[in-house]
Amino acid sequence: MKKLLFLLLLIPFLGHAQMQKIENFIVKENLSGNGKLAVIAVDSAEKTNERINGTYKFSINGFTQDLQFHDGIGVPNDKIESSTFVFFKHKNQDRSKGRLFYIYKSDKGLSAFAISGLMFLIIPAVILLIAYAFKKLLLTAIVLAVCFFFFNHSQGLNISSIIESIFASLKNLIF
Repeated sequence: MKKLLFLLLLIPFLGHAQMQKIENFIVKENLSGNGKLAVIAVDSAEKTNERINGTYKFSINGFTQDLQFHDGIGVPNDKIESSTFVFFKHKNQDRSKGRLFYIYKSDKGLSAFAISGLMFLIIPAVILLIAYAFKKLLLTAIVLAVCFFFFNHSQGLNISSIIESIFASLKNLIF
């Protein structure tokens, strides 16, 4: 009898509940269309993780909010009044997940577009590359202009001669 009682008391300690963690999430317009967003807990295949229930802390644009999740969906309290950028961050025990979204508000409702953090590296790099190429192009144009003015002034070269020479060279290439 004592052994049976001991086993019955030990059973709750042997079984352990699976910890609910939000590993990934997406943001969409709330189904009620009330100008609010819905944070949806998803798995690795981007399907709603309906096992997520309870209160989870999220940082939304730096302000901490407790979101109440039911079947994997939580709705922040604030309405979206106009198009804006929103940064959502959730911290688990082992790691945190943050995502930046551009929320576009139109007559049809809200549309959320995820923005990759790599874009903040790629776009400035492309702009710098274009500026560098433009700098080289600008330097080349300045050198050519100086040469043109030098030959125009001292040797009698003019713009019509240059244009005729270009067209003649193109005709020779084609024909």
